[in-house]
Amino acid sequence: MQSNSVRAVLIKNQHQFHPVVSFDPVKDKLLPLDLTAHNTELTNDILQDTNKFTTWVNNKLTDAHARYAIGGYSEHRTVYSNSKVFDADKPGEEPRRLHLGTDIWGKPHTAVMAPLDGRVHSFAFNNQAGDYGATTILSHALESVSFFTLYGHLSLNSIKNIQEGDTIKKGDVFAELGIPAENGQWPPHLHFQIIIDMSDWSGDYPGVCKFSEKEIWLANSPDPDIILKLNQYRLG
Repeated sequence: MQSNSVRAVLIKNQHQFHPVVSFDPVKDKLLPLDLTAHNTELTNDILQDTNKFTTWVNNKLTDAHARYAIGGYSEHRTVYSNSKVFDADKPGEEPRRLHLGTDIWGKPHTAVMAPLDGRVHSFAFNNQAGDYGATTILSHALESVSFFTLYGHLSLNSIKNIQEGDTIKKGDVFAELGIPAENGQWPPHLHFQIIIDMSDWSGDYPGVCKFSEKEIWLANSPDPDIILKLNQYRLG
């Protein structure tokens, strides 16, 4: 199965991936962030107001003396009920609520780096409230397998001067976190996702799926921490 082959190659090569965001485990702290219904502190009043949501995230980071907050892979999020992007196609059908990537919450304009050599597969400005905003997708080849990495909620400057097919070298700063006006109206953060098969998608790929279809989608988007290697540093 292709997903197993890609996952095995990624795990085998974990030691050589470059950090996607700068993080010093000696001095930096990483705060887990829960966006499920279990987090009763995160009320609809906060979630429906980008400024309040941003303040809430920033206060969490400040209180924990953390550089970033992290979380979200395979997380069932009620937050998506606030955006039409994730609604069902028809009334009564199941909406999309299960998150397929990892979110890294931090300061706007935080540098984003390539974890390994790649090329720009595609990019776009997915400009709907709740969507990715500025988005870049890189294609990679490692040993005998190919796969993709998606970077969502970027700044518009991140996609201003790139072209499909551009070479991105391991460790290159090729993007940065955007502000709400350009990142889909979210508090500043990076959505990072591994994708095995892009199918016909370009400049976009679902980062949220129906809960009933999670096995299919999670198989095509394995745990991003295989590349990020950050969860080992989470507080608590």
